[in-house]
Amino acid sequence: METLAAGAAALGLPLSSAQREAFARYRERLLAWNHRVNLTAIVEPAEVEARHFLDSLTCAAPLLARWGDAARVPPLRCVDVGSGGGFPGLPLKLVLPRLHLTLLESTAKKADFLTYLVADLALEGVDVICARAEAQAQSPSHRESYDVAFARALAPLPTLLELTLPFLRLGGVLVAPRKGHVAADVASAARAIETLGGGPPTCVSVTVPPLADGRVLVVVDKVGPTPPGYPRRAGIPAKRPLVQR
Repeated sequence: METLAAGAAALGLPLSSAQREAFARYRERLLAWNHRVNLTAIVEPAEVEARHFLDSLTCAAPLLARWGDAARVPPLRCVDVGSGGGFPGLPLKLVLPRLHLTLLESTAKKADFLTYLVADLALEGVDVICARAEAQAQSPSHRESYDVAFARALAPLPTLLELTLPFLRLGGVLVAPRKGHVAADVASAARAIETLGGGPPTCVSVTVPPLADGRVLVVVDKVGPTPPGYPRRAGIPAKRPLVQR
């Protein structure tokens, strides 16, 4: 875990020996389950370390920028939408244990893995919910009640925004790691941001090796309420995204 440890330290998240062991256990369980559940196409241990674990930890940057260091980050209520193999939520939980984390995953076999892993790592303050974001964001106990939403490789940005911003309270923040034509991606999402109660997006460059390859974090503050009709019913955000006209 040397690459992960060095990258985490560069991010201001130095790993203890117990945390290194937890990440090693996580990787072992992920690759073992991947033989029967399609959790990841990344199967080289070193690539899991960099492209899953370290990439997930970069999502802590907006929180550390706000609160100064890992020890000062409060027990925020966080939701990881479309968690899949637990990214970025579970790596963040391992380094910021005070977070209250909901892992939202619509595929039952992936949710089963997350439930197993949370128990295997003896993590407290983590809930796994098998449901679609379109439905869960309409639940009174989840709608506009989270401090932070994370979403990684979930969907094109306009769709991702409709599936995440409704979870955030006013003053909450969305952190979405992106790669590629990010400027065009953000421009296409202007209508979605305005419609759903988001503020002007900020792009934070990821510079920690070995991820300094054009990755950014798209950060959007929740500045207004999301209208009751959003998110729309299952499948509609992807089929008819709120793109700029």
